[in-house]
Amino acid sequence: MNLKIGLFTAAALFAAIGDAAEKTAIRVGAMASGTLSWELAAMRNQGLLDQAGFAVENVAVANQQAGKVALQAGAVDLIVSDWIWTSSMRGEGIKLSFYPFSDTSGALLVANDSPIKTLADLKGKKLGVAGGELDKNWLLLQALGRQQQLDLNTGVEKIYGAPPLLSQQLLDKRVDALLTYWQFAVRLEARGYRTLLSGEDIVRQLGIAETVPSIGYVFKQDWADQHKAALKQFFELSRQARDSLCTNDAEWAKILPLTEAGNPTEQEKLRAGYCKGSIEQWAPAQQTAAEKIYRMLHQVDSKLTGASDRIQPGTFWSGD
Repeated sequence: MNLKIGLFTAAALFAAIGDAAEKTAIRVGAMASGTLSWELAAMRNQGLLDQAGFAVENVAVANQQAGKVALQAGAVDLIVSDWIWTSSMRGEGIKLSFYPFSDTSGALLVANDSPIKTLADLKGKKLGVAGGELDKNWLLLQALGRQQQLDLNTGVEKIYGAPPLLSQQLLDKRVDALLTYWQFAVRLEARGYRTLLSGEDIVRQLGIAETVPSIGYVFKQDWADQHKAALKQFFELSRQARDSLCTNDAEWAKILPLTEAGNPTEQEKLRAGYCKGSIEQWAPAQQTAAEKIYRMLHQVDSKLTGASDRIQPGTFWSGD
């Protein structure tokens, strides 16, 4: 009897190993406290991966640039980045593709009692810019300035740096305004700072009515074409995880440590900002709007977009 049980157990074990070996492994490059890590944790917490046709391998990346390097080197299969970089890589012959993840973007903030009320009021002031001189929001803000006959690039004293460092500079009053990523913006809002313009406001004032995703999943096109079923299921489970985090307080509580929120107000604002970024539509209208934004960015500084003034064919992955 013991021999039969042993043989049965061994057979079951080898079968399980065989099933696992057949699953597509998706190596996901994610920052420890980034929103992609929130969703991966939620997928696991809710058991969504137990019966999935793929296995997720988390690969920690220090920042967005490290994720881009890892993807190009083949160390990961999927990261979160933007469609602008994706298109520029395709222009260089590196066939990457993009699928939307979130449409929440950054914001321009000032102290609540700041005299800065309009873009024109920034003239002669110190402006912190997260992400550097080629940050998408900074280029779009310059485009908006041009629309208002303002040369923001020469009219303000720019300070580039990492978001946490620049947030502290605003807190210490070493800069007068800060253009930063949405997570850092909502943390500052929780401390009483005022949003002068959101990334969505900037795009809308530039004449773009559609909501365009700011970031998305980026992966190599040939890898995606070889693993379509697994990738589509990954996107669906990611959406389910996001929905649960936005509607189920208990599930949100489980991933709270990953948000690094310091107090309940910050937690609430982070959750609201994250949920606001849920993709509602990704259709030709949104892709056409992305094309318009791309051309605006190209006109301000082609170093971000590359040589072409158009989004490269194949940038947006359809999964067909």
